[in-house]
Amino acid sequence: MTFKSPWLLLGLVVLAIAVGLWILADRRRARYTVRYTNLDVLATVVSGRSWLRYIPSGLVALGLAVLLVGLARPEVKRTLLTERATVILVVDTSRSMQAKDVEPTRLGAAQEALRTFLDKAPDDLRVGLVVFAGEAQVATPPTKDHELVGTAITDIDQFLVYGGTAIGDALQTAVLLGRQVTDLAPSDGGVAAPASSTATRTLAQAQPPATSCDAKQSPVSILFLSDGSQTRGLLQPLEGAKLAKEACFPVYTVALGTPKGVIDRGTIGGFPGSTGQIIPVPPDPDTLRAIARTTGGEFSEARTADSLQAAYQNLGSRLGRETGRSEITWLFVAIAAALLLVGTAVGAFVSPRLP
Repeated sequence: MTFKSPWLLLGLVVLAIAVGLWILADRRRARYTVRYTNLDVLATVVSGRSWLRYIPSGLVALGLAVLLVGLARPEVKRTLLTERATVILVVDTSRSMQAKDVEPTRLGAAQEALRTFLDKAPDDLRVGLVVFAGEAQVATPPTKDHELVGTAITDIDQFLVYGGTAIGDALQTAVLLGRQVTDLAPSDGGVAAPASSTATRTLAQAQPPATSCDAKQSPVSILFLSDGSQTRGLLQPLEGAKLAKEACFPVYTVALGTPKGVIDRGTIGGFPGSTGQIIPVPPDPDTLRAIARTTGGEFSEARTADSLQAAYQNLGSRLGRETGRSEITWLFVAIAAALLLVGTAVGAFVSPRLP
């Protein structure tokens, strides 16, 4: 614990001197004799109850000491929500996400992991959702309404668009969405309405690239999950990563799946009468690792549903937070007020009854 105004703690020395003088004066008063007809009875009463008269004074002194500590503005080290913190979830919904090497399917495991992230994320964290395959779509703009995002995750099937994996374009969409939030986020912390493609591109062009930044302190983070390599799109993955780096948005990537993952082409899209061709769909950890390294994020590899859950649980408890100090003056003031009130009440109850 540290103090913003440590010099005010000198008041404790003054209080200690005052208490010492009071004790000295009280002892000097005890030396005087009093007349009483029955000294034996008086000695019995005093010896049994004399300590009670120190309780009110002790509580008041303790309350004043706590109050003086509070006035010094104590601070404790805590993990705090970053100002205007936002996490953009980016999820691959391409055909390969139907592979069952991760139970129940890669996409099903991803949905459960996303729900875990929302459960662990702070309530005031803005969360957006971008889904992509051959093209990227904004499922929900960044919002503090985590139930809305959860509903989009549950209904993610409606965003399924087969036809490739556009990693670079998905990163670009997430960056544009993050820049929109940092520049145009409403002060009430509600849902930021998504801008049109033309508007977001204009906004991105208006933003000068960051010359230097600390990605770990960025208010916007991108959590990117994919299971395959780039097969479609205008931007290459590292071109999208460069946009994130210029915006100072770290990208935390997760490579989902095993090298033995396959899909049965004949069962995709509800056409069991097709050829049933088996297609290998191994993940591409090298590309995702390079994206994380370029942007100052972190890379994780998930080959099981449990490892994916653990990765998202860890990120949910970390992203959007930063280590800082929180002032707890209010706690000391509240304790001091309680001690002073109790001390006064005890004094009013006990003192008149003492001999």
